[in-house]
Amino acid sequence: MVEDCSLANKEFFGTKPHKRYPVVLRTVVLTMVMISSVYICSISLKQNGFMIYPNIMRMKVMNEPCQYPDIPAYELPYIHYPEPTTYARDECYCTPVRYFAILSMQRSGSGWFETLLNSHINISSNGEIFSVKERRSNISTIVATLDKVYSLDWYSSASKNECTGAVGFKWMLNQGLMKNHEGIVEYFQSKGVSAIFLLRRNLLRRWVSILANSHDRDAKQLNGTHKAHVHSRHEADILASFKPIIDVKKLILDIKQTSKWSTDALQYFNGTRNIVLYYEDLIRNRTKVMDVLSFLRLPHRELNSRHVKIHTRPLSDHIENWDVVFKSLKGTEFEGFLHAGDGK
Repeated sequence: MVEDCSLANKEFFGTKPHKRYPVVLRTVVLTMVMISSVYICSISLKQNGFMIYPNIMRMKVMNEPCQYPDIPAYELPYIHYPEPTTYARDECYCTPVRYFAILSMQRSGSGWFETLLNSHINISSNGEIFSVKERRSNISTIVATLDKVYSLDWYSSASKNECTGAVGFKWMLNQGLMKNHEGIVEYFQSKGVSAIFLLRRNLLRRWVSILANSHDRDAKQLNGTHKAHVHSRHEADILASFKPIIDVKKLILDIKQTSKWSTDALQYFNGTRNIVLYYEDLIRNRTKVMDVLSFLRLPHRELNSRHVKIHTRPLSDHIENWDVVFKSLKGTEFEGFLHAGDGK
């Protein structure tokens, strides 16, 4: 009877007691399983072409170029996707960027024109960067500067960072451009840089503007400061009150030199993608600026500038020795400059 009870107890409780695993051991095993799962998952994602960034919910296809099937094949050399080293373009990573350069000469309306472009939300034009001689000392320094601008790593007040659709600057013909034109044309062609020529037809008015600006550098007529461009009619009238005495021989030499440089530059850059504009046409018809937006393949928007034109009256009111200048140019190939205005 005692033996039967013993057998019953063994059958009820089992011949072997159940093993109970400690809580710590189970926790360790669970943790190892989780770590292994995350590792395997991350390896799998990377092999499928995705990148995971900590603290950022972002997914980007690796080595997969940005594609826009609607862009014609002939436009592709002018489409770029810069990767700046100073910031990330993030959601605009695949926003195409076009490179441009405004090629002009001093006192030809380039400052006013550039402010118009910069009023467009998608355009960053960084000013007269080659006015610094060290940047144009040779073709190597020129290329290094161009690379920095077009990589979107050039910081200026015009920089729009992530949303830039076109980036460039203005470049005067006498700032190393003509001297190094062969290397620069090669760069423009290989990098897909578009040239925007902004020239001035009336070179007599340009000469008046040059002399007046040079005078103000010394005279500093606006409260002891020099201003190449003004934002009020009052300031413009003060600067326009100076009437230069023109040396006709120097005037004719400048006209001939400026004309030659313009002709040569157009010839040098003929093999690049370019557009030619004239200041007088833009003043007369502001819708001509829309041609530039079309050229840059950017949406048309209303463009504005705070610049106020300085010399608005007939040339006879802006030149001290007008009679001498008139007699000297009358009957010459430059006579047309005496009568032509700026389109107003």
